[in-house]
Amino acid sequence: MTLDLRSALVVGAVRSGVAAARSLVARGVTVRLHDARPDVEPDVPGAVELALGAVDTAALLAGVEVVVRSPGVHGSAAVLVAARAARIPVWSEIELGFRLLPPGCRLVGVTGTNGKTTVTELVGAIVGASGMIAAVAGNVGVALSGVAPSIEPGTTVVCELSSFQLEDVHELRLDAAALLNLTPDHLDRHGTLAEYGRCKLRIFERQRAADVAVLNGDDPWVAALATLPGDGRRIVAHAEEADAVGFATSRLVGDHNRENVAVAAALARAVGVGEEAIRSALAAFVPVAHRLELVAEVNGVTYWNDSKATNVDATLKALTAFAAGRVRLILGGSDKGADFAPLASGVVRSAASVYLTGPAGERIQPLLGEVIPVAWCGTLAAAVRAASAAAGPGDAVLLSPACASFDEFTSYEDRGERFRAIVSALTSR
Repeated sequence: MTLDLRSALVVGAVRSGVAAARSLVARGVTVRLHDARPDVEPDVPGAVELALGAVDTAALLAGVEVVVRSPGVHGSAAVLVAARAARIPVWSEIELGFRLLPPGCRLVGVTGTNGKTTVTELVGAIVGASGMIAAVAGNVGVALSGVAPSIEPGTTVVCELSSFQLEDVHELRLDAAALLNLTPDHLDRHGTLAEYGRCKLRIFERQRAADVAVLNGDDPWVAALATLPGDGRRIVAHAEEADAVGFATSRLVGDHNRENVAVAAALARAVGVGEEAIRSALAAFVPVAHRLELVAEVNGVTYWNDSKATNVDATLKALTAFAAGRVRLILGGSDKGADFAPLASGVVRSAASVYLTGPAGERIQPLLGEVIPVAWCGTLAAAVRAASAAAGPGDAVLLSPACASFDEFTSYEDRGERFRAIVSALTSR
């Protein structure tokens, strides 16, 4: 793609927005950076015009050729509504990143409700193990627009793509793309599961016949898709295919990770990677932090950090990694309106007891209290202490909360780091 811009408004002065602003300024584009919060302090060059707090939308859009939107900015934000009314293009930050890529790059995309980061990192590791030049970006750590200008031509870029990032794409095209699963999440943003799914499916929209669309055939929503947007060649992956590339001897656990490995292998093959590189990269792969991460083992009790499990489906999948009746499960956190009723069957099958935290924990308590021992703990620290006290040899203390973290913490990462610290303090006594 070419990028012929003289002026841009970037909305959202966080990681993605800051990366977009910095890259645009480096290309000589006049950049205005807006955030509705007046107290943010974005790390951007002095050439970036800051417009923070309450600002007149007409003033924000004056002279602007395109608006670049950070994924956290809701589509109903006044400045975006005004931009569309004025026929000013609105791009997601991913769209900008795609347009900044040098010639000859191949772009691999991964989306889904759960498992995106694991698959993205694993595909990046596999591509690297094959001897190709690989880069990993997107929703996982590094914004695509931030790294695209420095990527070498011919690099295979593996990009984690959230539904938020896919809302405003226009020319984005993936050489290989995957949809892992779809379960209710982010409905406070998208409104309905159908709209959430429509945004996810945009990952395939501009694929050509030579491109590859990988689907996780073990996910009911994905398996039911009769057609896909775009012209990509459809490949359906199944969990049992992970066994052929060495899943059983890898450090990944759980049925959901078997599905993840099968999809990762299919994506890698789609860009020309051989079986030996897939097997060797999987054998060396270390699970991503906060995703079924083994933190400690003390006196026969294992402690697992799955803080990234911020929805019900992620928690249910995590429970498949453990022996029935041996899990001391920590649930709860901030409440984003999820339906917690589906937790009951999985929890009864796998857990010995449950420890609840945060406002969401209060709502979960009556749903589980009649079928399994439940303790209301309030805070994460109290829950870890209670679960540890109840656990015996062979048990697993599992933080897989099925909820967001904003009751006590700034992010799921913050919650996971705190879990590690609490476990460390308990087990060092």
